[in-house]
Amino acid sequence: MHANRICAVMIHVPNPAQGLAWYERAFSNAIRQRIEGQDFECLLVGDVHIEIVQADEKIASGPAGSVVYWEVESITQALAHLQWLGATLYRGPMAIEDKRSMCQVQDPWGNCIGLRGNEV
Repeated sequence: MHANRICAVMIHVPNPAQGLAWYERAFSNAIRQRIEGQDFECLLVGDVHIEIVQADEKIASGPAGSVVYWEVESITQALAHLQWLGATLYRGPMAIEDKRSMCQVQDPWGNCIGLRGNEV
């Protein structure tokens, strides 16, 4: 397999409309897009699609595997913004290489969002 970059992140929630609205507020630079020819909207953050989909018996919402980490300018500011929207701190913040920090928060449905950036 030869992969170049992450192109999409699929996030499972009980109510996709509520999830889409929450993530649109969480990622202030997100652009809402409708997928042509389908009744489906997603968010574009940089060149990564955030696809909010229905949780079901195969994939529930919550922490259960891989976590995507987003580069932020300030861990402190990003964490405060997400907590203001209802996210909860799950792990960290902790110091990592190059005098940087990382942490994980959970969205209102328990899905993990990773943050990497400056500040502890």
